[in-house]
Amino acid sequence: MKYLSIMVLILLSVTNTDAQQKKLEKATFGNGCFWCSEAVFQRLDGVVSNRSGYEGGAIPNPTYAEVCTGTTGHAEVIEVTFDPNKITYDELLNVFWKTHDPTTLNRQGADVGTQYRSVIFYHNESQKAIATQYKNELNKTNAFGKPVVTAINKAETFYVAEKYHQDYFNNNKDQPYCRLVILPKLDKLEKVFKEKLKKQ
Repeated sequence: MKYLSIMVLILLSVTNTDAQQKKLEKATFGNGCFWCSEAVFQRLDGVVSNRSGYEGGAIPNPTYAEVCTGTTGHAEVIEVTFDPNKITYDELLNVFWKTHDPTTLNRQGADVGTQYRSVIFYHNESQKAIATQYKNELNKTNAFGKPVVTAINKAETFYVAEKYHQDYFNNNKDQPYCRLVILPKLDKLEKVFKEKLKKQ
């Protein structure tokens, strides 16, 4: 009887874990350097995890050095795993568009090249429809004063970037790029999306 009770508890635990995992969704965004993108999205309440990587290119298993040449076709992206009960895809898009310049083609600040393009890789038709409608509305209302050039593409193979790129800002806060480029983005995030951030 004791053995049976233990087995039931184990099964319930596994079932609950599976149920929780099934509720999670993925979103993939390219909005400049993935060090910046990761630092922004990992602070949002409802974002369970994110990974820096490469997507949208022509060669398999690209390296950072290869992607940096701008010849592989890949964009630097982050793959976000999120709980839609805590943060919606619309809200992620809101953060996406307000934390980079979606009107510049293949460029974010001093970072220039196709690898830094503004792009949304949608994982299902619902994400495609939401992103497309949102982009159209931004252009209709001239929200940025210039046309939004963000590409909306079907998700392709995601290649995880090298280990040293993961959690980059938290591990390298004193580096000049982190202080001069990433920190101002986080300051803006704190002001504009304070209610959406994880509690410290």
